[in-house]
Amino acid sequence: MNDRAGSDRAGLVRAARRVVVKVGSSSLTTAAGGIDPARVRQLVEVLAASRDAGAEIVLVSSGAIAAGLAPLGMKKRPRALASQQAAASVGQGLLAHRYQEEFARHGIVTGQVLLTVDDVTRRAHYRNAHQTFARLLELGVVPIVNENDTVATSEIRFGDNDRLAALVAHLVHADLLVLLSDVDGLYDGPPSRAGSRLIPVVHSEADLATVTIGSAGASGVGTGGMTTKVDAARIATGAGIDVLLTSADQAAAALSGAEVGTHFEATGKRRPTRLLWLAHATSGQGTLTLDAGAVRAVVERGASLLAAGITGVGGSFVAGDAVDVLDPAGTVVARGLVNFDADELPALLGRSTGELKESLGAAYEREVIHRDAMTLIQPTPTR
Repeated sequence: MNDRAGSDRAGLVRAARRVVVKVGSSSLTTAAGGIDPARVRQLVEVLAASRDAGAEIVLVSSGAIAAGLAPLGMKKRPRALASQQAAASVGQGLLAHRYQEEFARHGIVTGQVLLTVDDVTRRAHYRNAHQTFARLLELGVVPIVNENDTVATSEIRFGDNDRLAALVAHLVHADLLVLLSDVDGLYDGPPSRAGSRLIPVVHSEADLATVTIGSAGASGVGTGGMTTKVDAARIATGAGIDVLLTSADQAAAALSGAEVGTHFEATGKRRPTRLLWLAHATSGQGTLTLDAGAVRAVVERGASLLAAGITGVGGSFVAGDAVDVLDPAGTVVARGLVNFDADELPALLGRSTGELKESLGAAYEREVIHRDAMTLIQPTPTR
């Protein structure tokens, strides 16, 4: 592991004009599942101080489901989706009200933004989401973001707010993402194990090769762990955004530029926003299997996907859904928004666009997936 100091932390934080901060359920709630007013107040005081120092803040906050447990008499997070949604419905209002009261003490207005995957992968929706965030920040509002747990289904869930925070950071063109956890950073082994060391800087994927990444925390009220935080850091840093990971107790130190927690250095460049969301916020609603020539065209030449190169269709989907694109061996190589329903495609396979136009009409002279609505999928690193 390379432990060199890396870039100047204070300079990095000072230069960040727009910061996304994500806080987990365990950092906001009591052991019984209710909101802890003291913890919320402490966090808001830190964020207000950053605002006073000139930074724009976007807060991605877990805690809606956890906040709804105690009022509903639930002792732990339910497994059933309907029960989770009921708890979120009760808890989201409580959480938003608490934030509103605490930020108001500092003269700051808050705005609630609840997102689903559809809000940021379909073209018109993601444009609206970006414009909403831009206007809120222009008006001096602190957006408070959460997944819309009340209506999200298993097919349209982000899955965890760490990943949501990384994607929101890209959506709002943030300079820095701060992930607040119940542990103080990334360790090279389980933090409870004797001899495990805090990793101050992660320069690249190679620095994670020897790290044992497991769950962090055992509050029973959240869904995240260290794996989700490292995955979120991969998304953000690969899109050109630096990430700081530390505990909520060290939020003030982190946002003042102190050398606390773990700094994941940005490794990539900004990508088109919708394609980043398509790669990381969606799951394929079906599959399209390609022949070898079509794989080369899509992967190596960045071409659109045409019916002529498709050999098989799987799953049930409609035009506009995200589908996984497979090579002949069944490996996912890309994901894109399809232009046809699943039941339309079998009759089109292996046929050129010219042939389809001639036999079926001009409406069929189009790509199955346009290259601007498709992103390549890299294999997930093994851990």
